[in-house]
Amino acid sequence: MTCAVRESGGGWRCAGVRWPREVPELGWSRGGDRRVSVLAYGAGLGFRAVGERHCVGARGNVCPLGAVVPGRSTGGRCAECARLDRAHSVAADTMADDPRTYRVYLAWFGPGMVKVGITGEERGAARLREQGAVAFSWLGRGPLMAARRTEEVLRAALGVPDRIPYAKKRAVRGQLPGTEERAGAVAELYARAAALEGRGWPESLERLPPEVVDQVGIFGLDRAPDPAPGRSVRESAPAPVRSVRELVDGGVVAGRLVAAAGPDLHLAVADGGVVVLDTRLITGWDLTSVTRAAGVTEVTGSDVRVPLIDIGGGGVQGGLF
Repeated sequence: MTCAVRESGGGWRCAGVRWPREVPELGWSRGGDRRVSVLAYGAGLGFRAVGERHCVGARGNVCPLGAVVPGRSTGGRCAECARLDRAHSVAADTMADDPRTYRVYLAWFGPGMVKVGITGEERGAARLREQGAVAFSWLGRGPLMAARRTEEVLRAALGVPDRIPYAKKRAVRGQLPGTEERAGAVAELYARAAALEGRGWPESLERLPPEVVDQVGIFGLDRAPDPAPGRSVRESAPAPVRSVRELVDGGVVAGRLVAAAGPDLHLAVADGGVVVLDTRLITGWDLTSVTRAAGVTEVTGSDVRVPLIDIGGGGVQGGLF
């Protein structure tokens, strides 16, 4: 699977991973045109970054400055576009008259990593897939401000955050406990949250029954790149230990897609390991397909020649690989 192909009239720029359904998609833009590429586990994926990284704009609009942004920025926007994008988001609390129905959710990302959040009901579980939630349960539904108020009450009373850094999620993703333990952690959090009903819980928020949704299978985290003879799939699944730090002009990333969670793609590479690519780092780049001239014999092969960093917080690997 080719990540992008430069066409006449300008290259396609990646808009990152989307999860409108239970399979990941890469979004693409070129001027006013939009396209998507549906990703498949087990398929090859490879690209080379070209030129400079430019601001992705805000709310579907092109950056008027065409600003260059840093390679390590996960936002991929200049300061002005970032401000505009934030000003019109639900998190900014500037949409008090929003007539849509919202849902409050409880999400689990790994041992000791739980959070509460809200999402538009019409989006279903897309928001939970975008965040890389390993398991979750809905808690309630109602107007925006009631959902927001419930979120605040739960955060204060239960001591749970509304945000967990992706670096922490990656660090535990390769050593997840079993299905029952994951479900038990979400059920316990639900019980603690439900016990607060009537104590600051808005009357206009309807509580929903507990139903734990496990997304390990959707993300492909229960898969192994290549089981060794005589070993089970679970036993041979290598945990990701490195992640892409940034892209650079001419930098190559290629491998075989074995899993995806939130914005992260897990790529099996030539040395038998798994490298995580945060697709928020590739937005704003012109990307071209990997060719033999780039040092990769085929798109389904494996190569990584961009700066990497240890997921566990160890030493940083510099240079191009």
